[in-house]
Amino acid sequence: MKTLPNTGTHTRPAQPPKVDSTTLFGNARELIIRHGNEEYRLRLTSQGKLILTK
Repeated sequence: MKTLPNTGTHTRPAQPPKVDSTTLFGNARELIIRHGNEEYRLRLTSQGKLILTK
């Protein structure tokens, strides 16, 4: 079994970007996300939860 030399450097995976939901929704309760040729609906419920549907 071949082992790689220890270079002393560790790389961590990049963190995904964070976006506050108020930035996405503004005053709306629903928005459409286009992904390729598909559309998804993201809704904010009255209880403050998120629902994503196709």
